[in-house]
Amino acid sequence: MAVMMTACATSPSASSTSSTAPQDKSVTLLFNVQSPSIDPHADINYTAVRAGVNETLIKVNKDLKLEAWLAEKWDSKDGQHWTFSIRPGVKFHSGKAVDAAAVKASLERALKLNPSVKNALHIRDIHAEGQIMSITTDKHFPEFVSELVHPNTAIMDTTAAGDSPSGTGPFKVVSFRAGSELNLDRNEDYWNGEVKLKHAKFMFNEDANARQLAFQAKTADIVYRPPVESLELLKADSTVKVDSLPSLRTHQLIYNMNNHDLKKTAVRKAFDNLINRDEIASGIMSGQGTPAQGPFLPDFPFSPKYTTKKFDLNAAREGFKEAGYTVENGKVTNSDGSSLHLTLLTYQSRAELPLISQLIQANAKELGITIDIRQVDNIDEYLAAHQDWDLATYSNITAPRGDASYFLNAAYMPEGALNYGHVHVPELASMITQLNTTVNEEQRNKLALQAVTLIDQENLQSFLVHPNNVVAYRNYVHNWVTSQSEYYLLTQDLDVN
Repeated sequence: MAVMMTACATSPSASSTSSTAPQDKSVTLLFNVQSPSIDPHADINYTAVRAGVNETLIKVNKDLKLEAWLAEKWDSKDGQHWTFSIRPGVKFHSGKAVDAAAVKASLERALKLNPSVKNALHIRDIHAEGQIMSITTDKHFPEFVSELVHPNTAIMDTTAAGDSPSGTGPFKVVSFRAGSELNLDRNEDYWNGEVKLKHAKFMFNEDANARQLAFQAKTADIVYRPPVESLELLKADSTVKVDSLPSLRTHQLIYNMNNHDLKKTAVRKAFDNLINRDEIASGIMSGQGTPAQGPFLPDFPFSPKYTTKKFDLNAAREGFKEAGYTVENGKVTNSDGSSLHLTLLTYQSRAELPLISQLIQANAKELGITIDIRQVDNIDEYLAAHQDWDLATYSNITAPRGDASYFLNAAYMPEGALNYGHVHVPELASMITQLNTTVNEEQRNKLALQAVTLIDQENLQSFLVHPNNVVAYRNYVHNWVTSQSEYYLLTQDLDVN
């Protein structure tokens, strides 16, 4: 904590109100997930885009609609051959002009460096001439353009020297310390107009209480996801503003299908009955979330009308009986009399997840099931590299572009970047493949609805809660926007006085 405090910059309120240096405005944002990298093509925390260093060809607005960004316009007559007009007059931080060839080189680097990008984009070839870039996908792929919103497709100067990415955004990198802080200066030649702040600091700390202490000490001006138990105190402070709105994020319980017990649908459904969603939302989350019946918010057209999932220990016992286990005196055992013993992974950057894990652990104990909780630093890296786990709490944005295809492809296709549980259901994969080649929005929603219904029937994952996106910031911070997508944090319009 002491290290973090000394590392933080002085509150911008002092420097920004100085009459002698009115342009020396700065802000410090304290984020809840550590970032080991700011490489836009490799960083799973999307720090380069969130911090305003790099930009993508397309962006998503507050209504979850696509907007032009580095691409002025785009077109495809068949959903496979695409033409993009790259915005003229844009320069990288290195000073190099952004043309189609530079964008091509950047995308090719992302494809080579990040298998998830390669699997998501399905690019067969790219051609560049002047400001016109042509892309052919390896199949009919009408939703291709929406994939270019993803921060890992951000455009950078691949020829620039140095370790820091040379982007096109409103801020340039001054220095970066992995897992600690990113220091930024204004891009004086930003293509999209005035950048209000001269300096910005993007800091990382996974400890919610430490973030709260830093905010109280005024060594941070904006704190992402303060501890929910502190919200009433923050709201009572007239110098603080608190935003809380339903996010596109869903907390979930992942089942490792390589576990012989969890391969059984009845067992997964039994575990689902051990989840007290109301307690999670109202107790652990202090009302800053809603119980999740599925991966998407209920107002999306591809969310089915679920039968409300209830916490029911007896239903869980019946589920284990159905799966062939012995239940005596309320306790579940294998046919040889041994009890179930499972390992559950969790992580601290979302402070509620370890508490949710403990709740599931306690409920499982009522059935004689032992769950060992193991906390890891980087959940994505661990899940991708290890198989010594059975259950995992996880959180991700399921519909960042207002469409179901991102999550369905990432979580349930064999090559999906988020398919950590090794889900392989041919019928589901066939539905998603058909979705990927369907243009008509009504038909797409119908196919997505069928896929989500199958996911629910098979209980391929348990969806726990839709958390609110909570941000606290000082009242001298202006033009801060708490977005559902969570992609854009430090923007050219962010200001202090």
